[in-house]
Amino acid sequence: MYLNINAQKQNTYDAIVIGSGISGGWAAKELCEKGLRTLVLERGRDVNHITDYPTAMKNPWEFEHHNRLPPSFREENPIASKCYALDEATQQFFTKDAEQPYIQEKPFDWIRAYQVGGKSLLWARQVQRWSKFDFEGPARDGFAVPWPVTYDEMAPWYSYVERFAGISGNKDGLEGLPDGEFLPPWELNCVEKHLQKSLNANYTDRHLIIGRCAHLTKPQPWHTALGRAQCQARHLCYRGCPFGAYFSSQSSTLPAARKTGKLTLRPHSVVHSIIYDEKLGKASGVRIIDANTKEVIEYYAKIIFLNASCLASNQILLNSTSNRFSAGLGNDNGLLGHFVAFHNYRGNVYADIDGFEDQYYFGRRPTSGFMPRYQNVHKQETDFLRGYLVALSAARGGWGNAAGQEGFGADWKDKNSQPGPWHLYVQIQAETIPKFENHLRLSPDHKDKYGIPQLITSVGYDDNDLKIIKHFHTTVAEMLDKASFKNIRLVDDKRNPGLDIHEMGGVRMGADPKNSLVNKWNQLHACKNVFVTDGAAMTSIGTQNPSLTFMAFTARAANHAVEEMKKKNL
Repeated sequence: MYLNINAQKQNTYDAIVIGSGISGGWAAKELCEKGLRTLVLERGRDVNHITDYPTAMKNPWEFEHHNRLPPSFREENPIASKCYALDEATQQFFTKDAEQPYIQEKPFDWIRAYQVGGKSLLWARQVQRWSKFDFEGPARDGFAVPWPVTYDEMAPWYSYVERFAGISGNKDGLEGLPDGEFLPPWELNCVEKHLQKSLNANYTDRHLIIGRCAHLTKPQPWHTALGRAQCQARHLCYRGCPFGAYFSSQSSTLPAARKTGKLTLRPHSVVHSIIYDEKLGKASGVRIIDANTKEVIEYYAKIIFLNASCLASNQILLNSTSNRFSAGLGNDNGLLGHFVAFHNYRGNVYADIDGFEDQYYFGRRPTSGFMPRYQNVHKQETDFLRGYLVALSAARGGWGNAAGQEGFGADWKDKNSQPGPWHLYVQIQAETIPKFENHLRLSPDHKDKYGIPQLITSVGYDDNDLKIIKHFHTTVAEMLDKASFKNIRLVDDKRNPGLDIHEMGGVRMGADPKNSLVNKWNQLHACKNVFVTDGAAMTSIGTQNPSLTFMAFTARAANHAVEEMKKKNL
């Protein structure tokens, strides 16, 4: 290994973005479009739109294992194999367990996708705005620290990213889940509409809506200009979408950044640390290790956007030490890596319903039904803090239907050509409370193959989470019973934290440098030219899917960064 002493002269840019996933792609787009020569560092391989989606158009019978993971793969990858989106068609987009080890002080399933585009190739594409109740929650309920921003401040940025990304949804008029800039919505099916009607008749606070998802149901000119096309309702999204119909870095933000001529993308670049200049009192660049050659290289810029994903961003900051910051960049208060939270997905409900057998559905809708949070919205009403939203979908046939039934030949085909009865699946998505003891830290003893200290995860559930699951089971069972569902089964699958893939925090936002790491513009309090705009910066986590909020914060922070550069404040 050697240090390139001429790096500063030949490796200087206006901005550096660490990570190319959902938030990193947005940072690249915004900074490039505002005229900054921008270097994007990605630790994984390059993935080109369309040409690097090798399974996107394959039929089930074209896979060696009929699109199932062989036992040997599961044995070698016990963590990654738990992810719902991992199968034979998508395995190339998942980081294998052995590739990047970490230490679980408490069980935590860290799902990773080290490649250009990151998890934007694999996400579930559900996007909901936060409401004023979410931003006001910590201050009202007395947990975490108050958010230094309001919904009114974020609303125009939500609109900005929604229009570009392309969001399908319905104008539902709900105070707790604000409407956005929507393309035409998908439709609830007949059983879901039946449940919706029952809820409207029996409750005033429970609203079943079609999911809001990042799919182009009616592409706009700015979408087609990037080569994006209408969603085909194939729901093979995790293989990579050759139509560009769902939002990803590959289909959307990175092409927009490239069009400016200002983008430099460097894959195979494992970030070791952010370099802090003691004399200047700010960050001067990023130190990487080339994943192939193990060469140490330094890149320099006036501003740095950290978007490596929540846990990885924490790891990079913790490893960015100097005389000024012996415990990690910006870590004057010792809180870096603490107050990590996640979404609780442990609650599930299964049910059946008679009738509706003269009706079916068309295509493979890429979203489900949602019931926004109805607990503790305006005031504290339960024995637990915060609450949960409900995701649900109805379908005909058994869960797996023909694949699990014995038989062969014409009789077997005839039997399984009938759709069968209707079933309903319901899942919780609950807010967990950020706690100091839920934290990340670096191992003093174990390093990875690049010589970087391994990350230790110490994140778990608490009594509040168990109370939420109990409430979910009780109330959902009541709602389904009133709607004439039968065989209602309540399940706690006891999954580990992390498998929700919505981990957030550790570099939380706040107004006071004594109890937070970044300010309202996502700048490190103690190092103003470093911006953290991925999930690491979240103060609390709400019940909504988080990616839309990451996008909005990133676009807002990039705009602020450029304005500050013009004023020579950075």
